[in-house]
Amino acid sequence: MNLKKEFHITVDAPQVTAVDLLATQSGLSRQKIKQAMQKGCVWLENGTYIQRLRRAKKVLSPGQVLHCYYDEKLLTSNPPAARLVSDEGDYSIWDKPAGMLSQGTKWGDHWTLYRWAETHLQPERPAFIVHRLDRAASGLIIVAHKKQVAAQFATLFRKGDIQKYYEVTVAGDFSNVMVSRDAIHTICTPLDDKASTTHVQFDGYDDDLEQSKLTVKIDTGRKHQIRKHLSGMGFPVVGDRLYSAPNDTDDDLQLRAKSLSFICPIQNIEKNYSI
Repeated sequence: MNLKKEFHITVDAPQVTAVDLLATQSGLSRQKIKQAMQKGCVWLENGTYIQRLRRAKKVLSPGQVLHCYYDEKLLTSNPPAARLVSDEGDYSIWDKPAGMLSQGTKWGDHWTLYRWAETHLQPERPAFIVHRLDRAASGLIIVAHKKQVAAQFATLFRKGDIQKYYEVTVAGDFSNVMVSRDAIHTICTPLDDKASTTHVQFDGYDDDLEQSKLTVKIDTGRKHQIRKHLSGMGFPVVGDRLYSAPNDTDDDLQLRAKSLSFICPIQNIEKNYSI
């Protein structure tokens, strides 16, 4: 049976450590608590400020509140491995696998790309996500290693100065909606009442599988934008269990971020990455 429970503990004694307090209140072993803290499910609240707490021997002060979101099944599972594409020092480029999260939850962050980067890069550095890929999607993603660098990349994304291309496989013959094979089909359907623009290039159709290969570029980054836009046209992404009709396919989501290009905010030179 999976143990999933929340603990919210107000510190009422001085000089108590986080691991001691959690062990007393939760009934969990100190070893399990230490492992859980490293995986990001323990938070320390001090007034209006709250942050993840990983230091088991952190001495707490009266009035602080310790929050633990313990999900044994999640904490004992291992994330798929991400692949380092390029270490640029102040930022790195990774190939995120399907199944890995871009951002953590209150229940932990060991399944996230940024935590993978923090624990696998040498030398070790903090990591900050500046853009995201759906959990089911795979491909290139940028991780910043300084807050100011994360802010610089966020500005580039906001201005549309980072070019992103995706390799996508959809059900159906997409050539039927193309003016010509070499044309670019642009979808401008708003999502969540916000302007959303997706550009689609047709790369070929497989008669046997009844699937089309596409190259997709987005000008906006709405949640599930590519999946929603293509499904809305009647061409769901293969392996999409959220926006397509029920089917028995075992395929992973066939949506992969295959290239990134931008002017490096550190070196002021053009950078291009592809997989």
